[in-house]
Amino acid sequence: MTGPSSFHFADALVLRVRELGHPLCVGLDPHLDAIPALFRRGSMEPAAPETAAAVEEFLTAVIDRLEGRCAVVKPQIAFYEQLGAAGLAVLERAIARARERGLLVLLDAKRGDIGSTAEAYARAYLEPTSPARSDAITLNAYLGLDTLEPFAARARSFGAGLFVLARTSNAGAGDLQDLQVGDIPLFVRVARALAPLQQELVGKETGWSSLGVVFGATWPEQAEAVRAELPNALILVPGYGAQGATATDAVRSFTRGPAGLEGGIVNSSRGILFPARADTEDAATWERALEAALSRAITELAEATR
Repeated sequence: MTGPSSFHFADALVLRVRELGHPLCVGLDPHLDAIPALFRRGSMEPAAPETAAAVEEFLTAVIDRLEGRCAVVKPQIAFYEQLGAAGLAVLERAIARARERGLLVLLDAKRGDIGSTAEAYARAYLEPTSPARSDAITLNAYLGLDTLEPFAARARSFGAGLFVLARTSNAGAGDLQDLQVGDIPLFVRVARALAPLQQELVGKETGWSSLGVVFGATWPEQAEAVRAELPNALILVPGYGAQGATATDAVRSFTRGPAGLEGGIVNSSRGILFPARADTEDAATWERALEAALSRAITELAEATR
C-alpha cells in the first residue's frame, strides 16, 4: 500500500447527497434476460461473443445519463463474473467510466474470507492502482471480525468505504440473522461489534463514518435497533422499489442533518435499469422510460428525506 489519502468516502458521499437532495444509489446489475431490445446482440448467452459488448453498450448509456443525477452507483459483481474474463473487463471499464462522470462507485461483492485471501480481495478492489478500484465495497463479516481488517486498512490509508451485511432484504434473512444471541438478535450483535471501527473511520467534515452496514428496507421496524448501535454509520438500504419497500420505509434509519434526513443511501437496480416500456428498439422511447424511472425514484426519496 502507498501513503495515506485525503479522500474520505463518507464525507464525499454525504456532501454529494446533500447537494443533490436525495440518497438514491443506482445498482448496475445487467440481468441478461432483461437487457432492452435496443442493446441486445445475438443470443445473449453468457459465453456468446456479442454478449459482453451488448452489456457494455447498455451500461455506458445508463452511466452517461446518471451523471449529475445521483451520488453513487453500485455494480453487483456476479452479473459481470457470469460473462467470464470479458465480463470482468466490462466491469473495470464501467467503474472507470462512472468515476470519470463524477459518480462514486460502491462494488457489491459481499467479500468475506480469512488471512491472505481477504488481503488479496482488499488489494483487488480498494487499492488505487487496481484495475477495478472502487470507492467502497460490501463485506460479509460472518467468518469473524478479523476478516475485515485488510479492508479496514485500506479505509484508513485510502479513505475507502466498507458496508458490512447486518440485516439483508431477502425473505430468508431471518433464518440466521434473527437468531437470539443472549437477549438480542444476531444482526444487532454484528452491529454492536462494529462500533469501534465505526468510530475510528468517522469523517472530519460530516461526522459520518466510512464504516457502514447493509440493512434491507423490507425490515423497517428493525432499523432503529441498528441505528442505536451505530449512530455514525452510513446504511446501505436495498429492497426499495422492485422488492416492494417504499421510500419512507427505506429512510427509516436516517437521522436529521443540515439538509434533511441523511445517514445512508437507498439502492434501486431493476426499478431504474428495467422500467416499464424500456424494452424497445427505439432509442428515444428507451431514454424516456429510463428518465421517467430515475426521476420518479429521485422525487420519492427527496420527499421522504425532507
